[in-house]
Amino acid sequence: MQLEFTKMHGCGNDYIYLDCRETGLPEEIAEWSRKLSRRHFSVGADGIICICPPVLAGGDATMRMFNADGSEGRMCGNGVRCVAQYLYEHGMAKDVIEIDTLMAGRKTLRRLGDGMWQADMGRFDANPDALPAVGLGAGPLVHADLVAAGKSWDVACVSMGNPHCVIVWPDADTLPTGSALADIGPAFERHPAFPEGTNTEFVYVRDPHHLVMRVWERGSGETLACGTGACATVAAMVLRGICPRNEAVQVELLGGTLSITIDADDAVQMAGPAETAFVGRVEV
Repeated sequence: MQLEFTKMHGCGNDYIYLDCRETGLPEEIAEWSRKLSRRHFSVGADGIICICPPVLAGGDATMRMFNADGSEGRMCGNGVRCVAQYLYEHGMAKDVIEIDTLMAGRKTLRRLGDGMWQADMGRFDANPDALPAVGLGAGPLVHADLVAAGKSWDVACVSMGNPHCVIVWPDADTLPTGSALADIGPAFERHPAFPEGTNTEFVYVRDPHHLVMRVWERGSGETLACGTGACATVAAMVLRGICPRNEAVQVELLGGTLSITIDADDAVQMAGPAETAFVGRVEV
């Protein structure tokens, strides 16, 4: 069977996009995500994102995301911008697009310019029930002690519709990446404190308006960027009194920079690029 797809990325966080608005979600989607996401052996991606019909009235589409290991993710900030860009490029040429997610509610996307979108990411939540997290205290989890990878860490835990564990790093040069991140990332992802797993962000604070971040994503490993991770990181730094509210904070990732703003009511706005890399067909 020949499968038509579009490869897109937001700051290097790349997915295989399937237009399922007429065909529906494929029964084999988990298997396809595992098979096609393998870099060097197939298309290569952080997973597959399916663009499905809207769930609620007034919506434009629904996003379903599947990680490289075949598991279904709750939310992807870079992915939702790419869905908006895909719809814009394929007959939905309007500047405000409403995208449903099954696990994180409806997201409003506003076009800022060519390939640039701002996403209304909803409100963050640092309470343990929202992640979920166990054994770390009653919350909000602004400073929690967590033992992982043979070390005690001061972590902040934030839900953006999906779970995040944020760790401040002392300098930018030694932020874990590559094999160094692969050595410790799984210890957080699969920690008993996070019964559904977690995404983990390591962040260096350059100044209150500029952060440098590396990420280990649940189900995908290290990625070049994580939109919800950037949002959760800024939220954690706001709760710690490091970053301001109502002002844009730039988050530098391996694949580019995202602009995050958190208002007085804990609502989060994320702005960044969404690009089509190529279209193709693959045998599945």
